[in-house]
Amino acid sequence: MAPQKDIIIVNNLNKQVEVNNGTLTILKSISFRVKRGETVAIVGASGSGKSTLLGLLAGLDSPSSGEIFIDNAPLHQLDEEERTSLRAQKVGFIFQSFLLLPALTALENILLPAQLAGLTNAEQKATQLLEQVGLSDRGDHYPNQLSGGEQQRVAIARAFITQPAILFADEPTGNLDSANGDKIAQLMFALNKQHQTTLILVTHDQKLAAHCQQRLTMEAGQLTSVSPELSNVV
Repeated sequence: MAPQKDIIIVNNLNKQVEVNNGTLTILKSISFRVKRGETVAIVGASGSGKSTLLGLLAGLDSPSSGEIFIDNAPLHQLDEEERTSLRAQKVGFIFQSFLLLPALTALENILLPAQLAGLTNAEQKATQLLEQVGLSDRGDHYPNQLSGGEQQRVAIARAFITQPAILFADEPTGNLDSANGDKIAQLMFALNKQHQTTLILVTHDQKLAAHCQQRLTMEAGQLTSVSPELSNVV
């Protein structure tokens, strides 16, 4: 079997913001690599920089210095339009707050990214995913007619419909009770394995983090612990 290639490379990443009394450092000297198809948990206390790091990896924000390569593309050198294009081609998202469009049904929410990407057989793919997440009988329901767990299932199906190379998940079980959180975790990892996606998730949930192959532990904006397989920092 050929060795897995790195799909994410981060070199000496730093993020500072200007505040009233000077400069606040949010991330400092972050370096790591992720191989294609790996599942990685970013863990740490609130305020440790986890979500900031995720946002930089997803191209939602720009670093102050350092390098981020996403599937060989130099994300740190791209402008906003180029980053948007890269996200549309390679990236999916799952958020803690679901972020479904209230005016669209469950099926329409899943379908939307595929339609925007101009995918063929988009409706067939959306229907299949709706069935896979166990909501084939709720496709015509709107988000306010669905439970939190059901909304997150729709959000997971929506994230996978474009078959992204990388899936970013920010506290995907954070708004759910323990039982629903466990179900969502099982579903997310099952779909991830099926689609062979690289999964990067931020979580406070140690049970959820334990599902991942690798773990990045953050404290005060720095990496304090890196799983052995991710320790080939540059």
